[in-house]
Amino acid sequence: MNIGQAAKASGVSAKMIRYYESIGLVKEANRTAAGYRLYSDVDVETLRFIHRARTFGFSIERIRLLVGLWQERRPSREVKRIALQHVAELQAMIEGIAAMRSALEELVTACHGDQRPDCPILREFERSEPTASPVVPEKLSPATTEVPGHRRRAVSFSNSLRCTLLDQ
Repeated sequence: MNIGQAAKASGVSAKMIRYYESIGLVKEANRTAAGYRLYSDVDVETLRFIHRARTFGFSIERIRLLVGLWQERRPSREVKRIALQHVAELQAMIEGIAAMRSALEELVTACHGDQRPDCPILREFERSEPTASPVVPEKLSPATTEVPGHRRRAVSFSNSLRCTLLDQ
């Protein structure tokens, strides 16, 4: 089948299929004499697997590991380890989002929301050091670092949003 048919059958766009090929997540497709990509049923199964793993929020690198484990029919203990790591990261993300929501709710409660120019929300955003929130934006990858009196946990919410939760 061609790339459009493979995209429809797998739920992965043609653009993403080409991207997955370019990063080596899936093998390069066979080509016709005219240069068109050809995909087998096995290729489409792999694309479906990747699509499903993406819907669970797994990173490309973790999906690469999972695809390898799936294709090699390896024992499930490694799959479970990878999934448990992802569950822990999801939990940290949930806690981070809840902390952001709570901090913003506090600021909204403090804001009069009237004709006055004074606004605690804007004041908080202009500060160099946050006062109302335990969430501090940073350029960090997920990690845990001990800080005297606090436990710092860097959490990545997306490629563009990373923060550190300060737990006492």
